[in-house]
Amino acid sequence: MDDSEIMGRIHQLVEDEHHLHERAGSGGLTDEEAARLRQLEEGLDQCWDLLRQRRARRRAGLDPDEAQPRDVETVEHYRQ
Repeated sequence: MDDSEIMGRIHQLVEDEHHLHERAGSGGLTDEEAARLRQLEEGLDQCWDLLRQRRARRRAGLDPDEAQPRDVETVEHYRQ
């Protein structure tokens, strides 16, 4: 997956996330929608992490295509 594909995925996830936030504000979410929202947030974190990895590898003169998506647990508990 290249940078433009990752950005496209991010934009789609953000759109879906905004839709669910709108629904939450106008009456709440079902349990399934709340779970989906959490999945979207985790997916966004993973995409941003992968994009940051690719950019860091590129700056370091390494192949950005060797960056690998990290699991949710790693990304969600990463300290900055």
